[in-house]
Amino acid sequence: MIRYLLARLVSLGASLAVASLVIFVMLNIVPGDPAAYMLGMNASPDTVAALRTELGLDAGPTERYLDWIAGMARGDFGTSYTYRAPVAKMIADRLWVSLPLALYALALSTLVAFPAGILAAARRGRATDATVMGVTQLGIAVPNFWFAMLLSLVFAVHLKWVSAGGFPGWGGGVGPALKALTLPAIALALPQASILARVMRSALIDTLGEDFIRTARAKGLGPGQTLLFHALRNAMIPVLTIIGLQFSFLLAGAIIIEQVFFLPGLGRLVFQAISQRDLVVVQSVVMLLVCAVILVTFVVDLAYALVDPRLRRR
Repeated sequence: MIRYLLARLVSLGASLAVASLVIFVMLNIVPGDPAAYMLGMNASPDTVAALRTELGLDAGPTERYLDWIAGMARGDFGTSYTYRAPVAKMIADRLWVSLPLALYALALSTLVAFPAGILAAARRGRATDATVMGVTQLGIAVPNFWFAMLLSLVFAVHLKWVSAGGFPGWGGGVGPALKALTLPAIALALPQASILARVMRSALIDTLGEDFIRTARAKGLGPGQTLLFHALRNAMIPVLTIIGLQFSFLLAGAIIIEQVFFLPGLGRLVFQAISQRDLVVVQSVVMLLVCAVILVTFVVDLAYALVDPRLRRR
């Protein structure tokens, strides 16, 4: 197990190194000069050159890349070109919106998907199974931004149960903050719950056809006991994979939902930084999100060994 962990850690470090290089190269070959963008089209070349020197853009690519990597290792992500504020503080402020939103949406999707998938597998080929599969197909087909606008129209405009957008911050209490994140979390959770329920159903149906399930049934266990205590745990490998991928998507892919509900999260920060050519913000946020994806994958790999003893022995 220790050798396995060391191998995974080496792979994690190599992935982060390659990702940082790709992110830096891709963003720095994009046409456009941040200094010229900030000063406008009528700025003189001397003024643009002075601003480039002030922002550190006149240094060579290798020097800027190494400075960026060394700064991230110290927790210093640089200074935003547009806001002239530390990027680390900007990311930290918005992470307290995006991370709870992703966890909230993941919790909702899991709470809905597990019972739905188990019920569909237990009632395979019956009306309940067809109903669950039909609902999940609809959940996958509906765009989450359209569903978000529909939720806002119903619960914010007509019923006035919640506000249509904005985030009050955690300083005002956990209740108001979670209330502001509820509609965005539901909008994000709908397609994820649909996908997870279908994966859960397929994994359980495959597992129910294995020899050890027939042995358990032959020993006198009922269908419910066999499914919950034997099939469910052995069907968790693909489910854990999907949960890991979904968390990464929810953390990095909520840009449209954050725009619909005016949430000051990481997605909205990246959107604004791209439009303003604030490359230091874009590359730092993207690197943070890539790091989160790689770490989640690492945790999921460890979870495989926890749910399947055969992997620990191997």
